[in-house]
Amino acid sequence: MGSEGYLPLFETIEGKGRVAYRVFAASIFVGICFIWSYRVRFVPEEEEEGRWGWFGLFAAEIWFGFYWILTQAPRCNHIYRRTFKHNLSKRHEGHLPGVDIFVCTADPEMEPPAMVISTVLSVMAYDYPPEKLSVYLSDDAGSELTYYALMEASQFAKHWIPFCKKFNIQPRAPAAYFALHTDHQSNEEVFVQKLYKDMESRIKAAVELGRVPEEIRSSSKGFSQWETYTSRRDHDTILQILIDGRDTKATDVEGSRLPTLVYLARAKSPQYFHNFKAGAMNALLRVSSQISNGQIILNVDCDMYSNNSDAIRDALCFFMDEEKGHEIAYVQFPQKFDNVLKNEIYSSTLRVHSEVEFSGFDGFEGPIYIGTGCFHRRDVLCGKKYSKGYRNNWNSDYRNSKDSVNELEEKSKHLASCSYEENTQWGKEMGLRYGCPVEDVITGLSIQCQGWKSVYCNPERGAFLGVAPTTLLQTLVQHKRWSEGDLQILLSRSSPAWHARGKISLGLRMGYCIYCLWAVNSLATIYYSIIPSLYLLRGVPLFPQVSSPWLVPFTYVILAKYAASFVEFLSAGGTILGWWNDQRIWLYKRTSSYLFAFIDTVLKILGFSDSAFVITAKVTDEEVSKRYEKEMMEFGASSPMFTIIATISLVNLLCFLGTVKKAVESGSGLVMVFHTMVLQVLLCGILVLINWPLYQGLFFRTDKGRMPTSLTIKSFIYALATCISFSFLL
Repeated sequence: MGSEGYLPLFETIEGKGRVAYRVFAASIFVGICFIWSYRVRFVPEEEEEGRWGWFGLFAAEIWFGFYWILTQAPRCNHIYRRTFKHNLSKRHEGHLPGVDIFVCTADPEMEPPAMVISTVLSVMAYDYPPEKLSVYLSDDAGSELTYYALMEASQFAKHWIPFCKKFNIQPRAPAAYFALHTDHQSNEEVFVQKLYKDMESRIKAAVELGRVPEEIRSSSKGFSQWETYTSRRDHDTILQILIDGRDTKATDVEGSRLPTLVYLARAKSPQYFHNFKAGAMNALLRVSSQISNGQIILNVDCDMYSNNSDAIRDALCFFMDEEKGHEIAYVQFPQKFDNVLKNEIYSSTLRVHSEVEFSGFDGFEGPIYIGTGCFHRRDVLCGKKYSKGYRNNWNSDYRNSKDSVNELEEKSKHLASCSYEENTQWGKEMGLRYGCPVEDVITGLSIQCQGWKSVYCNPERGAFLGVAPTTLLQTLVQHKRWSEGDLQILLSRSSPAWHARGKISLGLRMGYCIYCLWAVNSLATIYYSIIPSLYLLRGVPLFPQVSSPWLVPFTYVILAKYAASFVEFLSAGGTILGWWNDQRIWLYKRTSSYLFAFIDTVLKILGFSDSAFVITAKVTDEEVSKRYEKEMMEFGASSPMFTIIATISLVNLLCFLGTVKKAVESGSGLVMVFHTMVLQVLLCGILVLINWPLYQGLFFRTDKGRMPTSLTIKSFIYALATCISFSFLL
């Protein structure tokens, strides 16, 4: 494995059953080919009804087959990683690299300051030398409330960090820890909890008041920077070093050093486009290079607190490995959540993506960058291309400034000014890339195309936990942004389909295309969700009859695919009902989020639309939370996405009921309908069954989470008009 006496810092374990799965996948592909052959051989004659519906289904089945092939790339090549942190400590404890941690927030209303500082405190308390740890909070709203919360956190950290390390507690986000530990508390724990609750109360009181009390403002010079503040979209750079980790006097209550803590609100002006989170991250990259210049950078969303105090050391096991570490640009941890219910009503965990597909990407050049829970080499983010002779000097002095705090703040402010990036490579070849709603994905792709590899680290104890959407609309809006951004990448100059050719492996290119083609999936899914049901209502078969041998490939492909999906979900830790909910959300995303993403991308190409970054709310109404805990699907608002999914569900319900009515009234009965159109009956019936929570929201629920009455009426009229026009006009 290497030179004599070499102790690896990590190992790679090949996934079990890869050969068996490849054989299984090959059998499904044979079935798909038979389905395509059936469509070609039995095209209805020109005068026969259903000819155009047949062609549409054939096109949809070609698409589904092609997309299924893409999804097999990661499933046929999955690997797993295991780190050896004890070896890291033996060899490198005395010269560990500096680590800069970036926490990003953008709206104090949707991302409450109390939640933000709980995340900040969790990453300040890592089991890592504090003099080599620096934490930066980027506040893109430039809110004095967020700054005040961070100022409070800087004082509470003096008690919290030694408490965490003394008792080796997990997790180290105070809000999460005290929510989990309410019984049998020690005196010290009661004392620290009281300090935290008092701090939290002061922060929430200021938020409710809408401003920081005057006596607090006058006691801190940092608030003077808001004197020139006009609005969140128009202000100068606000930079404050709250804890200077270089200062040996910056200690906790037990005399131990504290990590550096910095607040940054980059300058904003209506005359400049600020590139959302990517722009904020790039400002942090430049400012941190002056203050701490850590060789490793971790970025987390403001709701994604540290759940594993060893996560830094896990990441360093990859970066500092003597044989493989020099190839690795970033280490991606999975995105997990602490508010997900047992049966995952909104499928928010993306369980199969994180447990199955990302392990498969790791079998190629590594996973995509998902924008949070990721450790980067600073020099790679700043544009360094890979070369075979590259070796990192971990012994270099990473803190390069001897200036005082005030001098350092003033020197660094211009790095976050509005005009700094003009006529530079920032956002193009340096830092996170601009011009795309999913800046993380395109940045990771660009890094991998430069020759670097990435690693997926999924330890037994999750490294980070965040807040998942608690309403259906939040889920759909989030996926609309993701799928729109991914499609834009596919159509851009950085496309994995053609730009990445020869730069990354075919398997990884296929993996990227899985997500880049999410939006395009909407077209085939909507067609398959409506047209077979409408032809069922007319009594026109589009699939083989029960007595036909051609029914076998359809049956095999359907059963095999969903059996594999079911096993994947359960093996990844899901439940049976969770899998069923996952199928429902899969349908809703494809018929609403992805459709709107596809439409908006087309409109943008034509010059009729611009991209916008949508923040997912991290706070929820109390009544909504109660319904969420009861696993009741939340509608409540009127949205074009709800109109589409409601209309499609009602079309299927009307078609199913209409078919039953016709069959009962006719002499042939239900048996004949089932014999001639068994797959259409089953498809329509399953679509009705899977939409049961939607029907409840439309017709039976009386709480505020039901569908709005106006939307129910509108959707019913659309569905009824569709069924009538299809039955009588065609």
